[in-house]
Amino acid sequence: MENILSLLEGFATALQPQYLIFGFIGVLVGTAVGVLPGIGPAMTVALLLPLTYTLDPTAALITFAGIYYGGMYGGSTTSILLNTPGESASIVTALEGNKMAKLGRGAAALATAAIGSFVAGTIATVGLTLLAPIIATWAVQLAPADYVALMVVAFITVGALLGSSVWRGLTSLGIGLFLGLVGTELLSGQQRYTFGLLPLADGIDIVLVAVGLFAVGETFYVASRMRHGPIALVPVTRGWRSWMTKDDWRRSWKPWLRGTAIGFPIGTIPAGGADVATFLSYASEKKLSKRKEQFGRGAIEGVAGPEAANNAAAAGVLVPLLTLGLPTTATAAIILSAFQSYGIQPGPQLFTNQPALVWALIASLYLGNVMLLVLNLPLVGIWVKLLQIPRPYLYAGILTFAALGAYAVNFAIVDIVILLVIGIVGYFLRRYGYPIAPLVIGMILGPMAEEQLRKALQLSQGDLGALFTRPFAAICYLALIVIIALGVWLRHRQSRLERTLAAAAAADTSLTAAVNQAWDAGDRPTDVKTSDIRVQPPLEETPRAKGPRKRGDR
Repeated sequence: MENILSLLEGFATALQPQYLIFGFIGVLVGTAVGVLPGIGPAMTVALLLPLTYTLDPTAALITFAGIYYGGMYGGSTTSILLNTPGESASIVTALEGNKMAKLGRGAAALATAAIGSFVAGTIATVGLTLLAPIIATWAVQLAPADYVALMVVAFITVGALLGSSVWRGLTSLGIGLFLGLVGTELLSGQQRYTFGLLPLADGIDIVLVAVGLFAVGETFYVASRMRHGPIALVPVTRGWRSWMTKDDWRRSWKPWLRGTAIGFPIGTIPAGGADVATFLSYASEKKLSKRKEQFGRGAIEGVAGPEAANNAAAAGVLVPLLTLGLPTTATAAIILSAFQSYGIQPGPQLFTNQPALVWALIASLYLGNVMLLVLNLPLVGIWVKLLQIPRPYLYAGILTFAALGAYAVNFAIVDIVILLVIGIVGYFLRRYGYPIAPLVIGMILGPMAEEQLRKALQLSQGDLGALFTRPFAAICYLALIVIIALGVWLRHRQSRLERTLAAAAAADTSLTAAVNQAWDAGDRPTDVKTSDIRVQPPLEETPRAKGPRKRGDR
């Protein structure tokens, strides 16, 4: 009952006109930037992070909630109409959604993605409302050794399960931990890894790292692989009121619920993030569907389920972030840095020390879901226009905003140089297949883990065994083994599904090539144009001989 009253107070705050405007702006800007090709929610939040420094904490976090949900949905439009997922979690949406668009059913794919995102986001936010206060109340009793165990779990699972290779993920995590140690050590006052450079004495600002890795590094990477010529955009011509038929509704509502049930629990644990949830949802829909032959050719269930799982996982990620201060995705890590920029540390004390702020944030998630649905159904034509922006102009604008945002952090030119260096590092990490999320998470959690480790050793007078003997810490290390095993199994299923889809795509390509070889150029039925068809004049009838008809004449 107390939580319900707190939520109602949060709605009273979030429904104030100024906060409604900030939430609307966040949803609008998040969707607009998330729609742009190659830009995922992590890059969206990182790029817009410096723009909120002039706002009060409540307005800034409500804006970020809108940006977060808007950026998550925006990638579906790119995947469906452009076949260019903004992030790995949108790959499955592109598989079926783009096929639907090519069949002239892009409107139905966009509609089921928007409504599925609304349904899953709302249900998952209810789960966040019910679950987060319970975890926060329990987490207040944790000791420093317990927090060390939690962070070890986060480090190893995120490093091992994100990315295509365990060693590459752990290497990225190591780079992040190193960057987190740069600066002045608090107890001794000695500088660490600053190489005698005064600008590094206070450490590297997380905003510079986030914007450099996601905005600058991604821009360099996309520019190096930029396609020449016009973008193959599938148009949407039908009105939004007639997007989904009764059959589409009947085939979509169960995948929405199943996707929510899959996405939210996976989002709450560091077991691979939303990309694993979307692949599991796709596999389950393919297995349960009565129309298996449509999968790979534009099945609406293959869009409805994964999109619901994607948005449900996005809400699930906020559970460990708000209650334990543990980010399990790159986007959550950047949101955590936004909290820290206002001197707010997410964790078990957040619901006690900042109740008005956190409940207003949760209430804004409900409102943001409604705004997303209201905006994205009628305004899809505007988002389609954004997809037609020439790539050089688009990424030049991203670099400009990134540089301005970096300069606005401390109003120092040296920050732009640091941004450029980190951007180059981000480019090479992407170029050679190293995941970015473990680096950001390692940099944010590294100093926190060091602080808790020092406290734990001081309390135990240097006894390392105290880090493992506490009941909760022991449970965490046992859970680590279970989570890694679960994550490996989930990744195995995801890899098997990816191989199956790749084999199916190769089979379709081989079949098309074989059919093409069976016809000479211009003889294939699909090569015949209407203008090439000539109507032959009717043959002239042979004049009949005049005279009386005989029997047998016809």
